[in-house]
Amino acid sequence: MSFQAYLDAIEDKTGLTPREFLALAAERGFDDPGTKAGVIVDWLKQDHGLGRGHAMALVHVIKKGPKISAKHVGSSGPHRDESDTLWLDGKRNRP
Repeated sequence: MSFQAYLDAIEDKTGLTPREFLALAAERGFDDPGTKAGVIVDWLKQDHGLGRGHAMALVHVIKKGPKISAKHVGSSGPHRDESDTLWLDGKRNRP
């Protein structure tokens, strides 16, 4: 599953876009560089019912932004992405 597919699945499950999760995380102070991933994972699990893998995808976005490693871009493996920049504004708004 691609990184973007993880984010799309999260949106399907929760009804929230990655950008909306960024705003919720900021309200809780989770965008602070010192916030541990486990704290964010626990919040996403308890409040939004996300499993660890999906939660960790959001942890990356919360802590590092929409850029991902280019190593899977254009590859043929199961974790390939079309771009090194994730779309955060929802599936329906994707250009």
